[in-house]
Amino acid sequence: MAMINVWLNMEEKGIVHALREAAEKLAGAEDELIVDFAAVRRIDQNVLRAIEGLAGIADQKSLKVMLRGVNVDVYKVLKLVKLAPRFTFVNSDGDGRATNREGSHAESPTR
Repeated sequence: MAMINVWLNMEEKGIVHALREAAEKLAGAEDELIVDFAAVRRIDQNVLRAIEGLAGIADQKSLKVMLRGVNVDVYKVLKLVKLAPRFTFVNSDGDGRATNREGSHAESPTR
C-alpha cells in the first residue's frame, strides 16, 4: 500500500483550524499523517481537544500520526495528559526532511 504523507505547517494562530483540516485529510491518507509543529510553542485546552480528536480519528482508521518538530514544552503537556503515546515524534534535519522516525516518543523533541 502506498504511503501518503500530509504535511501541515501551522502557526500558533489558527492551530485548532489546522488540526481540524488535518483530521479531514486523514480520509485520503492510506498509512500516515505528518503534522508540522515547528511553529507551535505552546498549546491550550482547545488545541488539546483538537489533537485528541485527530488521534481518535487516526485510531479508528488505523493510521499513524507523526508530529514533527514538537518543542519540549508542548511534548511535556502531551505527555502529562497522556496523549504522547498515541503519536510518533520526529525531528527534521536542516533541509526540512523528517529524520529519526523512531516509534512513539523514543526521540526527544526539539527545543
